[in-house]
Amino acid sequence: MTGRSVRDTDRPPTQLRSVLVVDDDPAVARALRRVLEAVGYTVSVVGGGEQAVEAITHRGFDVVISDIQMPGMTGVDLLRAIRALDLDVPVILMTGVPTVETAIEAVNLGALQYLPKPTPNDVLLKTVERASRLHRIAQMKRDALKLAGEVDTQAGDRAGLQASFERALQSLTLAFQPIVDAAERRVFGYEALMRSGEVSLPNPGAVLGAAERLDRLDDLGRRVRRLAAEAFDGAPDDAVLFVNLHTRDLLDSSLYDPAMRLTKIANRVVLEVTERSTIEDVKDIQIRVAALRRLGFRIAIDDLGAGYAGLSSFAALEPEIVKLDMSLVRNVDQSEIRQRLIVSMTALCKEMNMRVVAEGVERPEENAVVQRAGCDLLQGYLYAKPGAPFPVPTRLG
Repeated sequence: MTGRSVRDTDRPPTQLRSVLVVDDDPAVARALRRVLEAVGYTVSVVGGGEQAVEAITHRGFDVVISDIQMPGMTGVDLLRAIRALDLDVPVILMTGVPTVETAIEAVNLGALQYLPKPTPNDVLLKTVERASRLHRIAQMKRDALKLAGEVDTQAGDRAGLQASFERALQSLTLAFQPIVDAAERRVFGYEALMRSGEVSLPNPGAVLGAAERLDRLDDLGRRVRRLAAEAFDGAPDDAVLFVNLHTRDLLDSSLYDPAMRLTKIANRVVLEVTERSTIEDVKDIQIRVAALRRLGFRIAIDDLGAGYAGLSSFAALEPEIVKLDMSLVRNVDQSEIRQRLIVSMTALCKEMNMRVVAEGVERPEENAVVQRAGCDLLQGYLYAKPGAPFPVPTRLG
C-alpha cells in the first residue's frame, strides 16, 4: 500500500464493517490490515483460499479482499467458491502482475473491482467503502423481496449464477401431470415438468433463464430427458410421455443418439417445442425434425396463443399435437373472444390432422367450453396436479 493520508470521508460509517483479507504474503496482509483498522474496519486475515472458504463458512463478511496469485486456490478460484456460499458479498481482487486475461475473467465472474499492487491507501479505502455500501444495498433488496413475499431469481453475478445453477441441476426432479383423452375417458399421457430444490432458482423459468445465460442449455436438457426416460419405465404401458424442448435442444446431437434412453422409447414420446422460443437459430430445423420422426418421436407445439405470431413454427415442425396455452383457457367461459379463438384454432388444427390439448383447465366451466370447442385432450388441476410418478386423475372427462 502507498502512504497517502486518510481523510474523514474515507472512514466507514458508525456501524462496524468486517473485512476478510486473503493474501499469502504476510507483509502485504499486515499492511492491508493496518490501513483498514486505522479507519475503524474489523479485519480478519487468512493466508490462502482454503482458509478463506473456512472463514466465510462460519461467519459473514461485508467485503473480501484477495490476492489473485496464490498457491493452491487462486483468487479467481476463491471467487467461484465464495459465490457458492454467499451471492452478495463484494470481492475485490488484487495482483502485482496484472494481465488483461485475468482482469476480464475476474470481472466476468463478478469481482467488484480489480486493483493492481501497490494501490494507494485512499483508492483502497474508497473501493472498500463503496463495496461495503453495495453489500448493504444488496442485503436490503433481499429483505424487501422477502417482505413482499417474492424471491430473487437472479444470482448477483456470473460466478453466483454458476453456483446456483449447479445446485439446481443436482437437485433437479420431475413432476408428472396427466393428459386426459375425454372421448375415450382414459389417461392419454403424462407431461414431465421440471422442479428444482435450489431456492435462488425456485421455478422452471428461473432455471431455464440461468441455463440460457450460462450457455448450459445442453446440460439442462440432457438431464431432464434422462430423468424423464428413467421415470417412465414405471408408467402404464399405453401412456405417452410429453417432454419439453427448448428450440436450442434441437441442435444437441445427443437428442438424436439411438443409444440414449429417451430415444429407445421414442415411439412413446412427444417432444414439445414451445411457441415462446424462436426457431430462427435452427437453420436446418426441417431436416432435424425429420430425423426425430424417423427415430419414432412425435412433435407438439406448446403454448399456442402465447408465443411468436406467424406460421414459421407450424411450417417447420408440422406438429402432430398442438397445446393451447393456459392463458387462452383460463376463465374462457367468461370471454366470448377467447371462446371464438379456441373454436377457430381447434377447427384449423383438426383440418391439418393435429390433435389439440387444452392446457390449464382448472374449473368445470372451462372444461365444458373446451370440450364443446372440440379439444381432444385435456390437462390441468381439474384432473390432477403435477406429482410424483404417476398421479391418478380425479376425473376423466
